[in-house]
Amino acid sequence: MADNADIAAELMERRMEAALSSRLSLRIPNHDPDCEDCGNEIPKPRRDALPWATTCVECQSLRERRGRHVR
Repeated sequence: MADNADIAAELMERRMEAALSSRLSLRIPNHDPDCEDCGNEIPKPRRDALPWATTCVECQSLRERRGRHVR
């Protein structure tokens, strides 16, 4: 018999999987490969891993350190 923690963990996992699959469906075929902060090209491995990424790794790290990672 599952306890409340197990049920909550399973529910969270299902919601995370649903959120990730919906984000993957947002792939934009003609997405601008340039970082919106610095203008440099976002590396292809990053674009492949995160098709919705609008910043390069360096700029995203700066945003997160500054606490402005929310657009």
